[in-house]
Amino acid sequence: MPRWVKNNGLLIANAGLFLAFLIGMVFSGVATYNEEQSSHGQQSVDLLAYIQSGHFIEAVFENWESEFLQMAMYVVLTIFLFQKGSSESKPIGKEAAQDEDPRKAKITADTPWPVRKGGWVLVVYEHSLSGLLLLLFLGSILLHAIGGAEAYSEEQMAHGLPAVSTWEFMATSQFWFESFQNWQSEFLAVAVLVGASVFLRERGSPESKPVAEPHHETGA
Repeated sequence: MPRWVKNNGLLIANAGLFLAFLIGMVFSGVATYNEEQSSHGQQSVDLLAYIQSGHFIEAVFENWESEFLQMAMYVVLTIFLFQKGSSESKPIGKEAAQDEDPRKAKITADTPWPVRKGGWVLVVYEHSLSGLLLLLFLGSILLHAIGGAEAYSEEQMAHGLPAVSTWEFMATSQFWFESFQNWQSEFLAVAVLVGASVFLRERGSPESKPVAEPHHETGA
């Protein structure tokens, strides 16, 4: 196995699974969409037209928004909040490496450039992970609204009702139902992982404490 594959296996595997499932979503989505079109006596569309449709854009980004919201909130909440016994929490009552002030770090050739630069560049860098996730969330929720407005308008016009703008769609219960149904499941999954990692183990996984470690020990 090439070294770069071994060194980046987790990223490669997840990116590959993402692409595989996205392709599956495209093909199953266009089939579903065309079934709906046919039932309403409307023309079917090809694959290229489908991936530009509100139906597809809405379906993709309403899921992405919940994922990025979950990860952004998780990154921020774990700065301040703890869960005794969980591998997902910083140690309670102990110094964590993540809390160290980079301004006091020993500068070497391998130190990230923003840390060596300092000033506002370092301020941005030390919050860059949550910042990126928040921007991805905001972009996804906007695209969810844009795609959703198009899909919602198609349905409205099929029933002889007026189309809606993006902002009008964001004021509908439909938009918030689609968002909340995804958000609630994301935070449920995080809560299950945080709580279950207190008592359950997965040997070899960094998401788990060592198998023999006591339940009351909090992850480092």
